[in-house]
Amino acid sequence: MERFIEAESMELVINLFGSFDENVKLIEKELDVAIINRGSEIKLGGEPEQVDKALSAVRNLLAMASRGETIGEQEVRYVLSQIEAGNEEQLEELGKDVICISTRGVPIKAKTLGQKQYLQSIKENSIVFGIGPAGTGKTYLAVAAAVAAFKSKEIDRIILTRPAIEAGESLGFLPGDMQEKVDPYLRPLYDALGEMMGYEVFHKNLERGSIEVAPLAYMRGRTLDNAFIILDEAQNTTPEQMKMFLTRMGFSSRIVVTGDITQIDLPRDRKSGLKDVEIVLKNVEGIDFVYLDERDVVRHPLVQRIVKAYERKELERERVQKAKQKKERTQG
Repeated sequence: MERFIEAESMELVINLFGSFDENVKLIEKELDVAIINRGSEIKLGGEPEQVDKALSAVRNLLAMASRGETIGEQEVRYVLSQIEAGNEEQLEELGKDVICISTRGVPIKAKTLGQKQYLQSIKENSIVFGIGPAGTGKTYLAVAAAVAAFKSKEIDRIILTRPAIEAGESLGFLPGDMQEKVDPYLRPLYDALGEMMGYEVFHKNLERGSIEVAPLAYMRGRTLDNAFIILDEAQNTTPEQMKMFLTRMGFSSRIVVTGDITQIDLPRDRKSGLKDVEIVLKNVEGIDFVYLDERDVVRHPLVQRIVKAYERKELERERVQKAKQKKERTQG
């Protein structure tokens, strides 16, 4: 069976095919089809069912290219996985909503269906928990949503915080003032804000107090009105710290909490506040939990494989632990 599709321009075809036709070779390998082009016309051949899937993949990838995205292995694999899962219609809507534009002129938007759900939840709920592995855009997209809300004057302040767990009790012995002491732990948040607002604008708002980047301990005893508040690396909070943070919320404020429950740095005898809050607030109205996974990783494709490997290891560890507990109960 043969099918044909006409691209709008040769530039889109070049983007689709990739360097040395790597993108198309990947589609051919995964779906056992043949893809060639004559100018802007693309021909697909193979078994009918596989050709239909390939045609859907090519259409979606061309649509992404027409929105200014660079097509690479990650984009190809993601589109193929979603087509295999029957999500073609949802893919067509992906990437149309731009949250904001970075200082480099790059539109910041959801690149996966999980990210799209995450951003939609942030729009619709007062408190959102974004839980998932590294590279899924949890913090970056939350900061983008905060910047968009700030620029549109929906809120007056952006407050970003994270626990400085790595510092332990030695923070007071580090050289410099408090800002210099906590900077290493807050640097990822500084970088994201600087990229989206421009470092000069960011620092001016920092001086005015319109933007605050501080360790979690600084939140105690405050009420935060009309603010967009982000708690990053929340897996390293204790249940007490999590409760303290969430109860800082004031009127006309929004909270986004991000974390990765597979990367807990707390001592083994301390429970993670992020794990605890999943149980405590699971069915509370106005609060939503969004779970991202390896399919939402937007870094190098190898990161997805690393995440999956660690997930398998964690599942095996839990299985062994449950088997051990069952054996102890039986013996007891």
